[in-house]
Amino acid sequence: MPFTTTHLRLISPLIHPSSPSIRSLVSANTKPFRLSASSAAMDSNSSCMLVLSGKSLAENEIAESLKSNSTLKLPDNSEVSIHLQSEIVKQESFDVELFMNSLATNRFGRLLIWSPRLPSTHDVVSHNFCELPVGAVCVADVQFKGRGRSKNAWESPKGCLMFSFTIQMEDGRVVPLLQYVASLALTEAINYVCSRDGLPCLDIKIKWPNDLYLNGIKVGGILCTSTYRTKKFNVSIGIGLNVNNEEPTTCLNAVLRKLSDSTYQFRREDVIAAFFNKFETFYDTFINQGFQTLEELYYKTWLHSGQRVIVQEKNEDQVVENVVTIQ
Repeated sequence: MPFTTTHLRLISPLIHPSSPSIRSLVSANTKPFRLSASSAAMDSNSSCMLVLSGKSLAENEIAESLKSNSTLKLPDNSEVSIHLQSEIVKQESFDVELFMNSLATNRFGRLLIWSPRLPSTHDVVSHNFCELPVGAVCVADVQFKGRGRSKNAWESPKGCLMFSFTIQMEDGRVVPLLQYVASLALTEAINYVCSRDGLPCLDIKIKWPNDLYLNGIKVGGILCTSTYRTKKFNVSIGIGLNVNNEEPTTCLNAVLRKLSDSTYQFRREDVIAAFFNKFETFYDTFINQGFQTLEELYYKTWLHSGQRVIVQEKNEDQVVENVVTIQ
């Protein structure tokens, strides 16, 4: 998708697009050990623990190989402790079994790397991209060096769903559209969980290009990065979603409590599994038929319809501005 010299300046304070194209809108120890919440109390200088598991025998064999070869590294070469999920006696955190049982994909999410505390899930998958199968995902309970667009920091307290996963693509022209596919899959995953469990529908919307808003407040974001190697684009997609953390803004469960007397709470495992189930379907449609097939659903989900924007177009040495309403 070629970029043009068309620029947008938005009148609404809720959106701040920066794209230059208006078209782009559219350890070797195998003895079982006990893991408790105190494991997450490591400081930033401590060893980072990675727990590996797979959906099937094939992914579990990959996990065993990654552990036995001590393959996974962090960008700063800090110490990494690698374990298999089967070695964990007790885990007071991410429920791997619940996630795997809810996962119904052929590629995405089937190899899981979980950690109680990491600098960044994105660093794990991007730094080890060539060692991981496509679709591998890293999830952390707490991350202390999360980031967003334009080098912004992403505050990631406990209760937030934070994960990153891998994709490989050949057509670089459509790589920028992946963030839209991921945004749509995340909103549809939340809607699916609400519908499945008989919950009130949450007003979750996409704020272009890669944020999620709930009742006008930001609750999530998507970050896509890529490198080009051997004629393919290695893409890492990172997602942060406030599921059960009311700071620094609000979260899904806080809004749900205001809408329902039910004691039900969103679980991170349900949301991420539903995300991958939706994403795989949307991704296949996107690759085989183009993003146009998803546009109608995307526009129903975003929050910009009816907003007034200023479109800037450069004509030789002159800049022409027009005020339009997004339809």
